[in-house]
Amino acid sequence: MATASLSMSADAAPRAAINPWVVALTVTLATFMELLDTSIANVSLPYIAGGLGRSYDEVTWILTTYLVANAVVLPMSAWLSRVFGRKNYYMACVALFTITSFFCGVAPTLGIMLLARVLQGIGGGGLAPVEQAILVDTFPPEKRASAFALYTVAIVTAPAIGPVLGGWITDNYTWRWVFLINIPIGILSIFLTNRFVSDPPAFAAERSKVRSANGKLRIDGVGIALIGLGSAALEVLLDRGQIDDWFGSTFICWMFAIGITCLTVAVFWELRHDDPVIDFHLLKGRNFAISCVFYFVFGFGLFGSTTMIPQLLQSLYGYRAIDAGLVLGPGALVITFLAPVGAQLVQRKIVNPRILLFGAVMVVGIAFIHYSHFNLDTDYNHYALARALQGLGYAFFFVPLSVISYSQLRPDQNNKASSLTNFFRNWGGSFGIAFITTLSERRQDFHQSRVGGNLPPSSPFLQQAVQQTAAFLEAHGFSHADALNASYSHYYDQLQSQTKLLAFMDCFHIIGVITLIAAPLVLLTKKFKVGGKAPAGH
Repeated sequence: MATASLSMSADAAPRAAINPWVVALTVTLATFMELLDTSIANVSLPYIAGGLGRSYDEVTWILTTYLVANAVVLPMSAWLSRVFGRKNYYMACVALFTITSFFCGVAPTLGIMLLARVLQGIGGGGLAPVEQAILVDTFPPEKRASAFALYTVAIVTAPAIGPVLGGWITDNYTWRWVFLINIPIGILSIFLTNRFVSDPPAFAAERSKVRSANGKLRIDGVGIALIGLGSAALEVLLDRGQIDDWFGSTFICWMFAIGITCLTVAVFWELRHDDPVIDFHLLKGRNFAISCVFYFVFGFGLFGSTTMIPQLLQSLYGYRAIDAGLVLGPGALVITFLAPVGAQLVQRKIVNPRILLFGAVMVVGIAFIHYSHFNLDTDYNHYALARALQGLGYAFFFVPLSVISYSQLRPDQNNKASSLTNFFRNWGGSFGIAFITTLSERRQDFHQSRVGGNLPPSSPFLQQAVQQTAAFLEAHGFSHADALNASYSHYYDQLQSQTKLLAFMDCFHIIGVITLIAAPLVLLTKKFKVGGKAPAGH
């Protein structure tokens, strides 16, 4: 025992000397890679379909399978890290993600690709929550804000860069490199993690709770089954709902029934279990519960808008994928430069985190409302400035939110808390994307019926415009019949563009209203001392 103690002390000495920022950058590297991968493949789907000889609808399962596996593993990451050790589990996740990225890149058939994507999602699901737990334990409370600033830059900029990078790689090389670029990053991450990251001494006591007195592993099998099945069904529901006509599809109805039933039963089961996979008891803390609401709002607005803006610019303004990405760029730059400023405002106690978060949420909401007033003449500068305004809000959003969420938690609760906060953020993103996909199509149908009803084909104004355009085309070599058809097609395309724009503007407006409504919740959080010790219990 004495020899073991000396060995542990000798091992701890160099570990203690490691700069916490080295640890932070190390774990952020893989998380950035994983979050990038959630969006990088989107623009490459048509090319993947052609390369594998399958239809576009079939290859959309490449996105769905990844998200489903991700959603299943993410809430269990706290329990899995206690079973295997946080460092070991993190390295295993990075290794699995890297290896399966290779198989995605060389997959000869869709079946192999989908299998690889499932395993890739399993590996990626544990990265973000474990990184957040590592950051919380690596940095003392009074310095956590700066670490959260780095985390903010990763989780906000990665989804924005993904479509641009994916489009550039696909246009200049091949879609297979969308997956293969993960390999060198993954290898570097494994090396750095093995070299610099270690489990804190206090985590050993937390790990011991996962085993009984006789050393047998305590497994919440029922909780794992309920959460896994419920999360998978709900993710399939959200990702495939609009494609399969929502509740007009028997398949979607079954997914809804399975998802809601399993997750509802899981909540009651976990609340009564001695060592639950997801500790819903944490939601008894007011600050943590309110923070989880904002994590959901954060994911809802960020992923919803990051999906909608490139789609809007490419379909209505004729932007290329890389051009649309440049619109998202200013927002990412604002976050990169100002998130550290927000961290210092909190860390130096210049601004109360509650006030800073309230202001940030208001700015984000106002940015969405600002988007909703754009039209088809709006140029790049206006979109880029609006995204920068949105980035200004997000730059001061996540840091105070993270500080508030951990303000009432004990150190032994950090691991489970990081899993739960990422659970809400992930579901916020899934709901945001499903919301945008569905509402934009429904609102376009609504606006098209209203505009078409107010402008019937017999309208003198429309007929005059059609005849003038047809005459112009005839003067430039079109036959009368072709000129008339082209003229009608032109005005129908204009109708489609206008109504599609109105639909997107409605989406922006509703997201903005939801965000602004959520803002006053910040004022309900309990006051706390920044950098102070967490209470002994709730």
